[in-house]
Amino acid sequence: MYGKAFAPEYQGALTSLSVNSSLTDVLAAGTEQLRAAERAGSRQEAARSGLAVAEAHRRLGQVDDADRAWKASYRTAREAGDTGAMAWALWSGGTLARQRGALPLAWRLLRLAADLGERAGDVVVRGYSLAGMAETGRIQGDYEAVTALHEQLLAEARRRGEARHTVWALEGIAQIHRNTGSYDTAYAMFEEAADIAARADDRRGHAWALRGLADILSVRDGDSERALELLSEAEATCREMNLAGALAYNHKMRGNVLYRAGRYEQARDVYAQALAEFEGMEEPRGTALARLGLVKSLARLGRDRAETAADLEALARNLDGIGLRHGREMVLRAYEELGLVSPEGTGR
Repeated sequence: MYGKAFAPEYQGALTSLSVNSSLTDVLAAGTEQLRAAERAGSRQEAARSGLAVAEAHRRLGQVDDADRAWKASYRTAREAGDTGAMAWALWSGGTLARQRGALPLAWRLLRLAADLGERAGDVVVRGYSLAGMAETGRIQGDYEAVTALHEQLLAEARRRGEARHTVWALEGIAQIHRNTGSYDTAYAMFEEAADIAARADDRRGHAWALRGLADILSVRDGDSERALELLSEAEATCREMNLAGALAYNHKMRGNVLYRAGRYEQARDVYAQALAEFEGMEEPRGTALARLGLVKSLARLGRDRAETAADLEALARNLDGIGLRHGREMVLRAYEELGLVSPEGTGR
């Protein structure tokens, strides 16, 4: 039903690159091809190879380089009159904006990318851009608005037999179910995503699916050991492919699992590691979530209650600033969980 996963963002002379190629290899090949295209005066090829450079930088956590690369790719594509390449560059820029916590900008860039993709007749970049919009809305906590879009994209991906996009859509819908308490449904969808990714040789998608399964096993079943095993398996993939962002989120989830198991010293150390990784790539959402876990772990280890409350209040403002609708709810739950009185008067 599904073919082998492929990476449509590796274009032009770089189509031979695999979805599982190490990002350092992608960056080297993309940079070499970009320079060759510039020497040859081939703007279209320069725009397409520049896209791979932008995506490699982004996934490696090199956000300033990624920002310069996607903008250069867009300018070159516009000069070449290549609407499809313009759409792909905007998709990359929108994805980077979401990674950096600029969610309204992400939405605008991805909407433009989807429109240009439709105009160019490129159904793949249109689908990826709509998927990015759906993910942006999900991260913001606007589940009602984006659930239908997720399901539409899942149906389209299944119809085309596009494994990588099917895996992404399944994981997005599963995350919504997990966040709204439908753990069994979420587990089944993460499990299907993991199976499809494994058969299609989509190692990145498989690593994210394992992370989702580990989360459910921990929160629903209290099976921390199995959850940690799955996270270790996913971590190995992240390291082999140099997936900096995915690795940081893997570590943040490991902290969650350890915290739920009452292993607060270990959780503290892992959250601190994830926090440093997120800060290194200027990823504000991950930074805030890792910091929340760290604050909770330190509180469990006897940290001063007033200092904990002050940190939680600062985190609530931070999460509001990023635009996460459920961020304040997470902080309020932390107040209650730790027996603190929140500014809203909740807690004990």
